[in-house]
Amino acid sequence: MPKYCLTLDLKDDLVLIGEYEKHHEEIWPEIRKSILDSGIINMEIYRYDTRLFMIMETNDSFSFEKKAEMDAGNSKVQEWEELMWKYQQPMKKSFKGEKWVLMDKIFQL
Repeated sequence: MPKYCLTLDLKDDLVLIGEYEKHHEEIWPEIRKSILDSGIINMEIYRYDTRLFMIMETNDSFSFEKKAEMDAGNSKVQEWEELMWKYQQPMKKSFKGEKWVLMDKIFQL
């Protein structure tokens, strides 16, 4: 089962961080469906201060290209992403418009 780790920063504002976490206590049903339909079978997000860390476990049919294509054609996902951008900010050295950045695995026990 493929596993991907990604990172992103939140804006340094405790009120906004609280709102962001509240949105994730119960994500919209359409967002949950889009995640599962893309081949992601488990997703966890952790936070330390303004840094977010996401772990995605996927089935073999998952690809980032397929997920991006599905998301682009889903108005609810676009609405969610626009709302989330209120709380998020790009990582240093990320490409223009890039949000979550794929991390490189450097160690495994």
